[in-house]
Amino acid sequence: MKVSMRSSLQLLVGLIPVMLAMAADPTGGVNHATSPSEIVNAQIPQWVRLSGELRAREEGFFGNHFTEGNDDMYLLQRVRIGVELRPTQWLTGFVQAQDARVSFEDRVPAAPPLQDSLDLRQAYVQLGGESHLLSLRVGRQDLAFGEERLVGASNWGNVARSFDAIRLGMHHGKYRFDAFASSVVVPRDHDFDKHAAGDNLHGIYGQIDGWIPKSRLEPFVFWRLAPSVVMEGGSRGHLDSKTIGIRWAGSLPAAFEYTVEMAGQRGSWGADDVQAWAGFWRVGREFKNLVWNPRLRLEVNHASGDAKPVDGRHGTFDVLYPTAHDKYGMTDQVGWKNVNHVGVILEMKPRPNLVLQAKGHDWWLDSATDGLYNSGGALLVRDATGQSGKHIGQEIDLQAIWTPSKHLALGGGVGHMFTGSFLKKTTPGHAYTFPYIQLTYAL
Repeated sequence: MKVSMRSSLQLLVGLIPVMLAMAADPTGGVNHATSPSEIVNAQIPQWVRLSGELRAREEGFFGNHFTEGNDDMYLLQRVRIGVELRPTQWLTGFVQAQDARVSFEDRVPAAPPLQDSLDLRQAYVQLGGESHLLSLRVGRQDLAFGEERLVGASNWGNVARSFDAIRLGMHHGKYRFDAFASSVVVPRDHDFDKHAAGDNLHGIYGQIDGWIPKSRLEPFVFWRLAPSVVMEGGSRGHLDSKTIGIRWAGSLPAAFEYTVEMAGQRGSWGADDVQAWAGFWRVGREFKNLVWNPRLRLEVNHASGDAKPVDGRHGTFDVLYPTAHDKYGMTDQVGWKNVNHVGVILEMKPRPNLVLQAKGHDWWLDSATDGLYNSGGALLVRDATGQSGKHIGQEIDLQAIWTPSKHLALGGGVGHMFTGSFLKKTTPGHAYTFPYIQLTYAL
C-alpha cells in the first residue's frame, strides 16, 4: 500500500502544474483562461459545441470495515468528452463518452464503481427546452432532482450514474413539472453498459415558486419497481414501492435560510408491506458582516429502520438512487437509512474562489435491530438481537476547494469517524479515516 500511495500521489502532484499551465492565459492570468473546447468551438459552426472534463482524485481509507490495518490509497482518473448538436432552437442532440479508471490500488477492485473503461455515458435527443412550454428528452441521460438525496447522478463517484429514460417537462412562469420513466444504467467494465430489464424508476417532480414568500416548494412522487429483492424471511420477491414527499427551501429575515425535505414510502417488498419514512431539516445563517463571510448550518436527519425483522413489514427507508456523498459525513459510512443524525457545518470564504469547510456529525440507529447502511444504501453491519445499542459514532470533516479559474478546481479534505458503542460491539471498532485530493479541469 505504501508503494502504491507514493506512486499515485507523485502522479497526481505532477498533474497540478500541467493543469495550471493549461488554465493560464498568455498574459499570465488564470481567471480569463481559454479551454481547448472553447478554442475548437470558435472555429466550428455554432450549432456544434464540444465539451469535456479531466478529473484525477487520490483517495483512500484507513480502517476499512472498522479494522486496523485495512488501509489503501489509490488514484482515480476520469475523462469525459461531449458533443452537442443544436440545428434549431427546439432540437438538441447530445452524446457523451466517458473513460473511468483506477490505478495503484491494493484492496479495491478495478471494476465499477471505480472503473468502467471507455463507454457511452449519455446519448439523447431533446425537443424544446427551458425557454419552451414543453420539452421532451429521450435517451441515456442524467436525472437529478432537488439536492439529489433520492435521485441524482452521483457525480462524485468515478463512474457516476445515468438512466435510459424518457422525460417530459413543462415550464411556465413560477411552475415546473417533470414526468419521467426510466431504468438505471448498470456499468460493466470492458462491456457495453446497459440497463437491467424490469429495474425501473418512474416519477413526477414539481417546482413551485412564490406560493410562500422567498421560498420554493418541490412536491414529488417516485415509483420504483424491481424484479428481485430479499424479503424478511430470506426468500425473494418483486418490489413495487412508491415514495411521496416534498422539499421546501427558502430564506428568512436576518440572513437565515431553511430547508425541509420529507418523504413517506408505501408498497410491497415481495410479500412484505412497505411502511417507511424519512425527513431532513436544516437551518442556517450567513454572517456577511464578519470576516470571511462565515455560514453556519445545523442539520437533522431521520430515516426509519425495521423494528421487527420478521413481522412482514419492511420499515427500512429506501434511498432509491441518491447522490449521497458528504451529505451524512465525508467518509460515506452512514446513509439515509435507519438513522438519526445531527450535523453542524461551518463554511468560510477567505477569498471569492476559496471555500473552507468544517463539519461535525453524530449518528444513532433508529432501530437497534436493524443495521448500519452506508451512503449508497448498502448494509455494513447488523445485530438483529438489538443488544449492541444504537450509537454509531461521530465524525469530524475538514475540506478546502480552490477554483483558480473557471476551468480548474482543486479540492482536498479528510474525514475521520470515531466509532460508537454499536460499532465497537459489532465490529473490531477501529476508527475510519477518508482522505482525498482532487483536480478537475473543464476542457
